[in-house]
Amino acid sequence: QLQVAESGGGSVQTGGSLRLSCTASGRPYSSHVMGWFRQPPGKEREFVASTRWSRDSVYYADSVKGRFTISKDKTAYTVFLQMNGLKPEDTAVYYCARGSTFPGTDPQSYSSWGRGTLVTVSS
Repeated sequence: QLQVAESGGGSVQTGGSLRLSCTASGRPYSSHVMGWFRQPPGKEREFVASTRWSRDSVYYADSVKGRFTISKDKTAYTVFLQMNGLKPEDTAVYYCARGSTFPGTDPQSYSSWGRGTLVTVSS
């Protein structure tokens, strides 16, 4: 089964930027959807963004639209999440996941998850 792993988390101040990476253990299938989720402290996991592996289709949660950008490097089997204009409410553990349903806002539609990377935004 295709595994995914995140990297790139860290601590920034309000207004700062971070880029997260999600690298797959092998080439994703054309039908795969790669998604980003996050889990703020004490809250449930929530959808952030997703993209089809074989197309340029992307989808964002309203809370990050205009600030976050999902992109991919197919040659490196990697999906990125560029996060600009970070706010304290963006503080969370960010997870990458692989699924087969687009836009895939429901975590249940993903079958492979990374371990997560922590993003902390201070005011």
